[in-house]
Amino acid sequence: MTSEQGRVAGKVAIVTGGASGIGHSCALRLAGEGASVMVTDIQDDAGAETVAAIQDKGGVAEFLHHDVTSESDWQSVVAATMASMGGVHVLVNNAGIGIGGSIVTMKLADWQRQQAINLDGVFLGIKHCIPAMQESGSGSIINMSSVAGLKGSANLAAYNATKGGVRIFTKGVALECAQSGWPIRVNSVHPGIIDTPIWTKLNPEFQKDGSHIIDANALVRAVVPTGVLGTPLDIANGVLFLASDDSSYITGTELVIDGGLSA
Repeated sequence: MTSEQGRVAGKVAIVTGGASGIGHSCALRLAGEGASVMVTDIQDDAGAETVAAIQDKGGVAEFLHHDVTSESDWQSVVAATMASMGGVHVLVNNAGIGIGGSIVTMKLADWQRQQAINLDGVFLGIKHCIPAMQESGSGSIINMSSVAGLKGSANLAAYNATKGGVRIFTKGVALECAQSGWPIRVNSVHPGIIDTPIWTKLNPEFQKDGSHIIDANALVRAVVPTGVLGTPLDIANGVLFLASDDSSYITGTELVIDGGLSA
């Protein structure tokens, strides 16, 4: 599956939430440019399908069941990747959920679950991948934030909190790596409105009558200057850039991919 360019040839990548949506596309894109990819998710069947899609095109990939809120899972994933693939050079902290709704009616359990997956999961990935990247000789950590990490939205405040946290956490870790002399870059990616299943899951309190489903195309027409709904591949192309040596002088910053929404 390696292209003529092979922009990440010889690198080993961990992609969380790689079973579907943006994570699936990132895994395929990285493998297509020569990386060996450890795909992780809680969706075992879909994760296996991602790996099969990579292998069918001659790429190298494996799947591991992975709850990103579990420190022991992270330890196992990193150890297994090092043992099986010989290193860790790229971490795509992609796994995440979106729970919307009014902040005054949101259940504490929903707030905490969203924080655990979207923010704690990023922390644990970074904590356990940095030593592996040091041992491997270099690293690029790519944290999936959102346009919602740059600007607030009514009824998405809890989601804003997690994605804003990812943004500023990224900067702090990037500076720690740089000032410590570790050859590891850390950046965040901020998708706009992308065609993924998240739009059917944002407002769980309305699931009974179906009004939790958001029409992404209608939303795009209303708020995105280009009027175009983004695709997972649009985000994967940005992730590939940050994973590759093409971005060797970039750390501690945001890559916004949103059709002009945040402008």
